[in-house]
Amino acid sequence: MCGIAGFIDFSKQSDHQILIKMTDAMIHRGPNDAGYEVFEQDTAMIGLGQRRLSILDLSASGHQPMHYENYTIIFNGEIYNFREIREELRMLGYTFNSDGDTEVLLKGYAAWKENVLSKCIGMFAFVIYDRLKNEVILFRDRAGVKPLYYYWHKQQLFFASELKGIMAHPSFPKEIDPDSLSLFLQYSYIPGPFTIFQNTRKLAPGHLLRVKLTNGEVSESAYWNVLRSYQQEITELPESEIIDYTASLLHSAYNYRMVSDVPVGVFLSGGYDSTSVAAILQSDSTSKIKTFTIGYKEQAWDESAEARKIADYLGTEHFEWIVGPEEARGVLEHLPEIYDEPFADNSTVPTTLVSQFAAKEVKVVLSADGGDELFAGYNKFNQSLKYTNSFPRIIQRSLSGMMSLVDPENIPYFNKQYNFSSRYEKMKLIWASGKPQQALKYISQYLTESEVGHYTGVGKSAYQTNFDLNGELNRISDPLNRLLAVDYKTFLVDNNLVKVDRATMSVSIEGREPMLDHRLVEFLAQVPSSLKMKGGVNKYILKEIVHRYVPKKLMERPKRPFIAPLQVWFKDELKEQMQYYLTGSRLAKSGFFNVPHVEKLLAHYLAGGKVSHQKLWNMLVFQLWYSRWIEKL
Repeated sequence: MCGIAGFIDFSKQSDHQILIKMTDAMIHRGPNDAGYEVFEQDTAMIGLGQRRLSILDLSASGHQPMHYENYTIIFNGEIYNFREIREELRMLGYTFNSDGDTEVLLKGYAAWKENVLSKCIGMFAFVIYDRLKNEVILFRDRAGVKPLYYYWHKQQLFFASELKGIMAHPSFPKEIDPDSLSLFLQYSYIPGPFTIFQNTRKLAPGHLLRVKLTNGEVSESAYWNVLRSYQQEITELPESEIIDYTASLLHSAYNYRMVSDVPVGVFLSGGYDSTSVAAILQSDSTSKIKTFTIGYKEQAWDESAEARKIADYLGTEHFEWIVGPEEARGVLEHLPEIYDEPFADNSTVPTTLVSQFAAKEVKVVLSADGGDELFAGYNKFNQSLKYTNSFPRIIQRSLSGMMSLVDPENIPYFNKQYNFSSRYEKMKLIWASGKPQQALKYISQYLTESEVGHYTGVGKSAYQTNFDLNGELNRISDPLNRLLAVDYKTFLVDNNLVKVDRATMSVSIEGREPMLDHRLVEFLAQVPSSLKMKGGVNKYILKEIVHRYVPKKLMERPKRPFIAPLQVWFKDELKEQMQYYLTGSRLAKSGFFNVPHVEKLLAHYLAGGKVSHQKLWNMLVFQLWYSRWIEKL
């Protein structure tokens, strides 16, 4: 696990000192070692930098950049099956000087070029410089577990594992993209490939970016796309075989993620996803695995007791930390440093805290993201199907048309209900579209497009995101699977994976995502929705597997998201911070907000109005980010 950074500068303005600055901006991603190399070509300066967090082969033989023949690599991530690939390469005559996966990936590329990716089980972002072909290629793993950003403008291409690495280049203009800001305020994150800055992109999961040094041509292409898996024929295997095969894939995926030369632990919330990881790994281990959870003094949000019961039943070595607003206050000011573009997922605070807690014991931790996307756990999937199938299309269109004639603020009784205007607007849009995938889009928004226009001068974003996939979804026959594919390409990659990667790396531990093993993803994509939601039970397949290890009565409880009680704290202990950053004078500095409207919303919220705190949280996070990265630089 590492941080990588570099440049391909056709203007030849970049040098070794700039590369060091870019790379060392991410020292938290790799405190154990560093490497920086600059290559001068006739047409460009190429800089490759890496910060190393030693997880496999702790010796100096894992130093990067690493060279072989005409190839140079910098690599962030893990190839869990590197030993099997290494044996295959040895049969072809390759020899090895290290016991890590970087050398295997490098020589695998020499042997098979991009086809090496089809052999890799892992998470990765890496760069190959091929001096013979005179090109540089950037790669990102299938799920997007490992991040990779790039800026391409005016003959300069900068790339890094985090935006702060790109921002460290003196030629990078920190120009905010208003369309991306609009997306952020809607969703609380910025869906890829967009970022908060102009001319700056996230390399899409399962994609590579090829840069030809001879003519400066830059092109992005896919080597893997989850849609292709969902477009396959639905499997006709019987239920028992589907469950058994899924269980075998889980065992393989989970145990591969235990490959490490340093201590490994598991985040445990007590829900089905994290319990499946802890239960299967503990059943396959002769020693106690380490599990970590945090809880809250506010009982309505606290899951620590449930997690403790699961840990006691499984016999793990369990670590628990009960936190309150004081711990949250310490995290809030650091969020812009950890998440270096606006990012307002409510669970950033607990994820950062549990990462800090786990870092005292382990250097690698397994999370369980992807379970809701793969096994259909979120209620938003049920809602999206229900809302668009409850009435015939003609009635939906008529209802939507009538709703357009009425201001929700003028509807007695209902206008006093929680977040009513937003929900009213969403239902109007859902019935106007009639499409479950569009319903998922609107349900996923915290501020609707019209509200963004009301509270800011930004307005509707001109960008099309993966929420707006259309023709690509028509080849997916199963309606639920369409929604799972969209959520995989949006909320999972650009929200959940960002959250865990930045939180863990901020304290120099490696976060792994065993549920996103591509073999599991590809198989479950072909499983019918009737088994993902069966008899009114979401996540049916996973629950059947977990019940083999943990009694059903111990698991059955209402599903709760892994979030902090911010809506309580912002009216009490953290009220001062909310008020400070959302005052008119501070809001006016960025020039994006309609100050009177935001101040009115804040006053209504603090007076006990039934306002979604997430709307204000999104604005607060942007203000925190703006203060750190724009005002101070």
